[in-house]
Amino acid sequence: MEMALFLLIAAGVFAASAIKIVPQQNAWVVERLGRYHASLQPGLNIVIPFIDRIAYKHLLKEVPLDVQPQICITKDNTQVQIDGVIFFQVTDPRLASYGTANFQMAIVQLAQTSLRSECGKRELDRLLEERNDINRAVIAALDEASPNWGVKVLRYEIKDITPPDAVLRSMQTQITAEREKRALVAQSEGKRQEEINLAEGAMTAAIRESEGQKQAAINIAHGQAQAILVTATATAEAIRKVAAALSEPGGMEAVNLKVAEKYVEAFGNIAKQGNTLILPGDLSNMGSLVASAMSIVKQQKDT
Repeated sequence: MEMALFLLIAAGVFAASAIKIVPQQNAWVVERLGRYHASLQPGLNIVIPFIDRIAYKHLLKEVPLDVQPQICITKDNTQVQIDGVIFFQVTDPRLASYGTANFQMAIVQLAQTSLRSECGKRELDRLLEERNDINRAVIAALDEASPNWGVKVLRYEIKDITPPDAVLRSMQTQITAEREKRALVAQSEGKRQEEINLAEGAMTAAIRESEGQKQAAINIAHGQAQAILVTATATAEAIRKVAAALSEPGGMEAVNLKVAEKYVEAFGNIAKQGNTLILPGDLSNMGSLVASAMSIVKQQKDT
């Protein structure tokens, strides 16, 4: 009875050792008597206990791997500290197991040496501007070696580039000076544009004012010319009518009467304008003129 129980337990242990369940996106490498035998795929697998051994277990998902900060020297002899991250994936479990002693360490070491090489080709300013170019160069170097390690490097990204404190202060000073320069330039451009706008506005206002004055002068001249023309026409018409009236009976007498009235009226106006009365030198002429005028009026009444 005890023997049967022992055999039953031994059979259970043997069966448990023979059954291997591999999770999804994993690959297990089996060695048989110390040599590579097979790569177990996800699912249920059977191995021979005590003869087969699970030597390596690989994750087939994309794996991020930190690259620790390192000191690099640029082409202009500036020391900068750079760190990054690599994304890789195991593509061949057998090569990942036997291609190199530690493929993760190999990836990191090769990435660091490639990064130092790329930094040495560039000045500090270009190093800060050409991150993407450096990333592509590191990936290209890893692509050449990674197939022998059974892995594929998908991406490499520089996380931080940290120059020394003295360089950072100089860069900050340069950036501040550059911003102040741009501010002064923008301010001067704004002032220049303001002066241009004011000058153009003043010029436009002066032009429009002069145009207005010109048009007003033209209108006034046209009005004066029209008034002169109308006055001249009316005067000519009046002269023609006076001339026609002179040819009629009593025309000349009427003219003399009118002249006498105007003479008396003008003399009266002169007397109203001041305390000093200016009399004509020959008052007898005015009297004869008034007498003539009165006789003419009397004649006009008789007729």
